[in-house]
Amino acid sequence: MRKVYADAAAALDGLLFDGMTIMAGGFGLCGIPESLIGALHQSGVRNVTVISNNAGIDGYGLGKLLETRQIRKMISSYVGENKLFAQQYLSGELELEFNPQGTLAERIRAGGAGIPAFFTKTGVGTLVAEGKEVRDFGGEAHVMETALRADLSVVKAWKGDAEGNLVFRKTARNFNPMMATAGTVTVAEVEQMVPVGKIDPDSVHTPGIYIQRIIACAENQKRIEQRTVRARA
Repeated sequence: MRKVYADAAAALDGLLFDGMTIMAGGFGLCGIPESLIGALHQSGVRNVTVISNNAGIDGYGLGKLLETRQIRKMISSYVGENKLFAQQYLSGELELEFNPQGTLAERIRAGGAGIPAFFTKTGVGTLVAEGKEVRDFGGEAHVMETALRADLSVVKAWKGDAEGNLVFRKTARNFNPMMATAGTVTVAEVEQMVPVGKIDPDSVHTPGIYIQRIIACAENQKRIEQRTVRARA
């Protein structure tokens, strides 16, 4: 099966529909699939539920989809860098399901592993636990969290080959590898496309069996989310 596509638009062709659920990898602005997010923006797909640790920043990353009101709901952990997100949420335009960061990661991992639900102490006694089953284990209360899956996962890796084997670098390993396993279809973009066999099997973070389509990055800005500098003496 041919997995390599010419560009992001071609890689997403036939996969998108209004009302779908999309997982978008990355942590802050590190390891976000810029090219694929740009193609989602251009596609005009609407009423989308997006599962992502964060919502980008104003005008960049998932912020582009917020500007065009393509996102109906976010399932996230941290969204504090996006003013437009806050405005849409507070005005009732955007639905939000907040998750503790570790819980969000485990819900996605569980979805990829075929585990329908799990119990955790995180969130017990808070708004996070409202409406959820709470059970005692070892004398301590635990809340039940359900797994997350998506119609489509879009992820970004440092290196990949034509079979879809992926290697991530540093912070980009947050959320990308687990999201790659939890999509009905997963599309990856890579900074470096290398021949099959050039990646040491011991270095593969996501095996190609999880990846259906792959492209070389058209966009790779590596922007800084919050630039902090110290004044010179």
